[in-house]
Amino acid sequence: MEFATRTIHAKQPSEAETGAVVPPIFQTSTYQQEAPEQNKGFSYSRTNNPTRQRLEQVLAELEGVSHGAAFASGIAAANAILQAYLRPGDEVLASKDVYGGTHRLLNQVFNRWGVTIHHLDFSDLSAFEGTLNPRTRVIWIETPSNPRLLVYDIEAISQRAHKQSALVVVDNTIATPYFQQPFSFGADIVLHSVTKYLAGHSDVIQGAVLARDSAVLEPVRFLQYSTGAVPGPFDCWLTLRGIRTLELRMLRHAENATAIANTLKAHPLIRKVYFPGLPDHPGHDIARRQMSGFGGIVSFELNGTMEEAKRYVSSRRYFALGESLGGVESLICHPATMMFGSVRQEARQERGVSDTLIRLSPGCENRRDLLEDLCLGLTEIEAERKVGSSRAR
Repeated sequence: MEFATRTIHAKQPSEAETGAVVPPIFQTSTYQQEAPEQNKGFSYSRTNNPTRQRLEQVLAELEGVSHGAAFASGIAAANAILQAYLRPGDEVLASKDVYGGTHRLLNQVFNRWGVTIHHLDFSDLSAFEGTLNPRTRVIWIETPSNPRLLVYDIEAISQRAHKQSALVVVDNTIATPYFQQPFSFGADIVLHSVTKYLAGHSDVIQGAVLARDSAVLEPVRFLQYSTGAVPGPFDCWLTLRGIRTLELRMLRHAENATAIANTLKAHPLIRKVYFPGLPDHPGHDIARRQMSGFGGIVSFELNGTMEEAKRYVSSRRYFALGESLGGVESLICHPATMMFGSVRQEARQERGVSDTLIRLSPGCENRRDLLEDLCLGLTEIEAERKVGSSRAR
């Protein structure tokens, strides 16, 4: 079964009683039982719910495995993985440019529990091997990363990590299972912020953890039940609806991102463009081998000032200024003041987040409209500079 067919048919039979092709939402907190300890597989919706169960099965199917657990947010899913597998004295190896929420969780929550966090450049495999040791418990890979879209070799990292019996977690949010299948390269766990491309319509906050081995997922499922960070049935239903168009949306996102990256790269006001599809992008060769497409995010550095970057992101017609990514509408973000607003400038620069870095999440609009909007903003900056220059004379 091909991917597009799986998004519509895999683990999604018509509803048995009525034949409805769109199953109903099981908007219930509890279930009538036949007798004590005798039920129809459901007793309380924090433990399990038919709509959530269907979503978990579909997400696992798309990643090519059998086991999944849905959470109320991506960061709740990340927390469950770390809480399940880390103990005081353990060590985590994560990339320097890991997502800001994950960075905060690692360094301001688990670090206080006696867990040592090492942030590395995963493209330097010798440095990675040199840091691996018997206390290394979790390897946290985000590829492509956010916001600079750096690409790391999942297979090479997994092979080295498994020699030390370390667990390899891959955050596959930006690539999605359509463009990247981490389990085929040796990952033990895959994480998603379902909020983004999987749900796809900016109306859900949700996360998911997937695993090939039920024993690997079991401690995560225990925390899902015990801590209660579960999504509601309606959110699960919305995601199931969104998944049905995942391939169509990802193709349009990638088409728009590619056109934008190539256009920006040729513009004199752009210092650098980050997009895995560009031949000079760090990790481009790995992306060609590891991914079936280059994704839908483009980041770039404006050759200018922070104030110019802030005015640029605040005045676009089709790119709404906002957090998050992966919706059908285009979004624009200024990472230095938004994603990393609470991080010192020196720390931001260490992670490659310059004052003029801008992240784009092109939606599903017509690419000509998006290109016109972006180029118009650059023309406005050029005009402002000319006015400023003439006044200075």
